[in-house]
Amino acid sequence: MSLEQRELFIAGEGGYHTYRIPVLAVTSTGRILAFCEGRRDSRSDSGQIDLLLRHSDDEGVTWSDVLVVATEPEMTSGNPCPVVDRTTGRILLPFCRNLADGPESMICEGKAPRTVWLTHSDDDGLTWSVPREITEQTKDPTWTWYATGPCHGIQLASGRLVVPCDHMVGVYHDRQRDPYHSHVIISDDGGDSWRIGGVVEEGTNECAVAELADHSLYINCRNYRGEKRRAAARSRDGGDSFEARFWVDDHPEPICQGALTSLSDEHGPGDRLLFSNPSSQQARERLTIRRSEDGGQTWPTARCLYEGPSAYSDLAITSGDTALCLYERGADAAYETLTLARFDEVWLEGE
Repeated sequence: MSLEQRELFIAGEGGYHTYRIPVLAVTSTGRILAFCEGRRDSRSDSGQIDLLLRHSDDEGVTWSDVLVVATEPEMTSGNPCPVVDRTTGRILLPFCRNLADGPESMICEGKAPRTVWLTHSDDDGLTWSVPREITEQTKDPTWTWYATGPCHGIQLASGRLVVPCDHMVGVYHDRQRDPYHSHVIISDDGGDSWRIGGVVEEGTNECAVAELADHSLYINCRNYRGEKRRAAARSRDGGDSFEARFWVDDHPEPICQGALTSLSDEHGPGDRLLFSNPSSQQARERLTIRRSEDGGQTWPTARCLYEGPSAYSDLAITSGDTALCLYERGADAAYETLTLARFDEVWLEGE
């Protein structure tokens, strides 16, 4: 196996107009979970949106039917960000909700709510608990817009759960002027309780996080400052705070989400990372995989996965060490399918 690709969700099929926001998780048993938003009536970020799931027990070769994880009438349920507790096997799924007719513009103006919720599964994703609201634990009252992920969270070697998020501070209640920030939320008790962790400097947005060999955290962020390149920061205290933001010059972006995962081994966290995003400053296109061997300081290895329209993605490493990228792609627009790529390092190195 060098590179294999297949469509997991196709727009217009299964009762949904569009599928967006792909997210991956690998459970303690090795089962692969592929989450997304099912947008019933349009491609819009608002409206009736459900959280959906398919799973695979054979390294991503075959897949289950679609399961609805979370749905609520007249509500948007979105931004899934699963994290697996390796101690208990529990899969925790933070996500966000807002009124179907209360879109981001109204939320940023303080005219509609945006809340944070959590569901969990103790049977490898077959069934899910009734969602409970965790907004008071995870969202500052001055924040308007809020998003979990959209990508996967991580469990640190210490056992701490860390979920990447972003928010807007309601200074002017104007989305063109109010500051965006990446941040993380943290649980030290297996997801029973949560708190706000470190916040990255202004101008950052959707983000992904990985633990490195020295147990520091590397966070890579969608960036609204600078010349269409990614931003990043590091934490030396398990995500409680982040050092100064810096630019990742060899991660060009059209201002879009990106994904990150660790190529760690059985010895624990390491400095080998994979990153994916649409590597273009002109459009959401050229979904590219990059590899770092030094904890995100340099990214010498890169290969384009798909040249055409492409946008959000997530990455995972299976129990058999196959790399997975679930990403948005299409022929005319990026939101026609969610496609799963299975690849190895031979493909990545172009051999």
